[in-house]
Amino acid sequence: MRLLLLSAYDAHSHRQWHQSLREGLADWDWKLLTLPPRHFSWRVRGNPLYWAATERETLEAKYDLLLATSMVDLAALRGLVPSLAALPTALYFHENQFAYPEGQGRHGVLEAQMVSLYSALAADRLLFNSAWNRDSFLEGLEQLLDRLPDAVPTGIPDVLAQKSDVLPVPVSVGVPVASRDDGPLQVLWNHRWEYDKDPGLLLDIARQTRGLDLVFNVVGQQFRSCPDEFDSLKRELSGAESLGEWGFVEDRQAYWDLLGRCDVALSTAAHDFQGLASLLGCTPLVPDRLAYPEWFGEEFRFGDAAEAARRLAELAASKSAGEELPAADLSGLTAAALLPRYRQVLESLAA
Repeated sequence: MRLLLLSAYDAHSHRQWHQSLREGLADWDWKLLTLPPRHFSWRVRGNPLYWAATERETLEAKYDLLLATSMVDLAALRGLVPSLAALPTALYFHENQFAYPEGQGRHGVLEAQMVSLYSALAADRLLFNSAWNRDSFLEGLEQLLDRLPDAVPTGIPDVLAQKSDVLPVPVSVGVPVASRDDGPLQVLWNHRWEYDKDPGLLLDIARQTRGLDLVFNVVGQQFRSCPDEFDSLKRELSGAESLGEWGFVEDRQAYWDLLGRCDVALSTAAHDFQGLASLLGCTPLVPDRLAYPEWFGEEFRFGDAAEAARRLAELAASKSAGEELPAADLSGLTAAALLPRYRQVLESLAA
């Protein structure tokens, strides 16, 4: 089978997804087009204009299936390249434009929401990385349609729900080299340094665990504008001698080595559609919200900073006593479990 795969905002998680598919389904013939993950509003709206002008020969080649991320303006692209309109098409949602935290003044969100709506209508199948992603998309879409002034057709969320599936991103559970020692509990926080990952909650947890035998390793992708909480967090962790690794880890092997040393993967996200950062061989400790209840039992979830601090204190005591720390069963999210499902869904669509 020959596939055209389009990733219009090719962030790290998007690359990880399509790389796992291309490697795991290597008997298929893949053609990949990507655009860099910057200038979000322009990228979401401008990708069909760029590709139609510069990649027409590639787009008009013969394929059995088109697989695009939800950042692709699929409706416009199919209009500009009419041969794509006859090609069976699946749209993959790593995230959606309806579930971001409120009050952050994101510009162009309505435009992005409308692009995702038209793209979803233009696709033959919608694939979401979690049920939370699917449900929040459909609920947000319904709320948006209810706010529009007139001439709004009914039943659109139901139409989209009927052609939706949940297919998580295949993940690697565990790290290549584990080198955990008998020292303090090593806590890993490895998310983008942005407001939607709730650094304020992270700061509260750090303050409430002061005096415990633990070390925070705060790593992840950073941007020009960084929430002020990170400066406060660094000062307080340094003062309490609880600061381990700090900042983005460029070298891949160094990052894997860090994962091998850490005991707990902590998330504070207010916006996360699958939660990959917690699936890396550590004991997960995640908020009781978003997609996390789909993957993790109650023993790995917390309601607020105080509960998270209590769980960390318990884990630190367990490690100090030489006890094995609990692990989540994530076998259903591995490539071995998920790639056969991808194969069945995509082959069925192509047929």
